[in-house]
Amino acid sequence: MPPMTREEMTAIALSFPGCEEGMSYGRPSFKVNGKFFTRLRAEDDSLVLLEVNHDEREMLMEAEPETFFFTAHYKAARAAGDQDAMNQILAAKDKRKEELA
Repeated sequence: MPPMTREEMTAIALSFPGCEEGMSYGRPSFKVNGKFFTRLRAEDDSLVLLEVNHDEREMLMEAEPETFFFTAHYKAARAAGDQDAMNQILAAKDKRKEELA
């Protein structure tokens, strides 16, 4: 499967209720209710995914190392090729944020 385009990643992120484009640490990002949700790295068009639990992260990286991996700086999983996986991870993150609100 070819990697997702920046436009496809943006469309998925913005499909979540309350998600909007914003800035985080001086970089374009996506926020939900004013809080960081995710961002696309300009350096390599990867998506920063925080708050993925350890077991899920390890399973994803083992199952699809070309799609999910750590970046040295962010220590975040990257989702670049699998739209369904990216959508599921962002949905879970969105649900956790709603539960905390």
